[in-house]
Amino acid sequence: MIRLTRRQFGKATAATTAALALFGTKAIAEPSSIQYVKFPDGSHAPALGQGTFRLAEGRRPAEQEESALKTGIALGMTLLDTAEMYGDGSAEAMIGRVIAGERKNVYLVSKVLPYHATAQGIRKACNASLSRMGTQYLDLFLLHWRDSSTDLKEVVNTFEELRQSGQIRRWGVSNFEISDLEELFAIPGGEQCVTNQVRYSLMDRNIEQDLIPWCEKHGLPIMAYSPLGKGSLLKNDTLISVATRLKCTPAAVAIAWTMRNGETISIPSAGSSEHVKENAKALSLKLTIDDLRELDKAFPI
Repeated sequence: MIRLTRRQFGKATAATTAALALFGTKAIAEPSSIQYVKFPDGSHAPALGQGTFRLAEGRRPAEQEESALKTGIALGMTLLDTAEMYGDGSAEAMIGRVIAGERKNVYLVSKVLPYHATAQGIRKACNASLSRMGTQYLDLFLLHWRDSSTDLKEVVNTFEELRQSGQIRRWGVSNFEISDLEELFAIPGGEQCVTNQVRYSLMDRNIEQDLIPWCEKHGLPIMAYSPLGKGSLLKNDTLISVATRLKCTPAAVAIAWTMRNGETISIPSAGSSEHVKENAKALSLKLTIDDLRELDKAFPI
């Protein structure tokens, strides 16, 4: 995990303290546990964030889910990942309510659908996302995935225009394979991509064979969605054993595992404050070599 300068550390601590005052919880992460990942452009993003997939869809009371996001922010999980697709915009609208008046304390990430991946479509989608979240800019804007009709050159040019205009601070992609990334990086401006958001967990390790090495070679951090894998992951005996030894939950261990190399941003979703608090323990969790070996044996690539 990267080390911040004294000035950067001070800003991070101030932002977290401000979040505490806003969201009214005493369970705030200690400054020493705040972790960041460095992007190719030299900027930093929180290593542990919160996903919003399947939130704001009426599965739980809205107040409960909004309280969960606020709890996470106060605990240092200030990166909020969403997409125009999630709840057909309702997840973005929920984030807008959660961060109202406190935009500076969070790191916003959203995604545009490939069906909108034209110059006009991307601009329209970006403006709609900004409007729903009540902000003038996104910290990170991603192409959700690509389909057969996606013109990557047009995507790059439009993302760069949005970046130059200040509507987005940086951009990246999601669900890209090596062939997609190689095509992207061959396009002028394509090297401005700062991350690739992909499925990654103890149960989904195939990308360690090729995609992760490619990203490491090109200095491209990944964002791990679904870091808690499928439902059976947290019931695994080995994971439970490691968690018991470390006096935390299996969820905390699973998330910390995705963050172990200091070059991965993990974005678990949670619809309750209780689960968010469990996830946040990953920030201060240090997995030993023996822990990692035990997990590797239980979850081989």
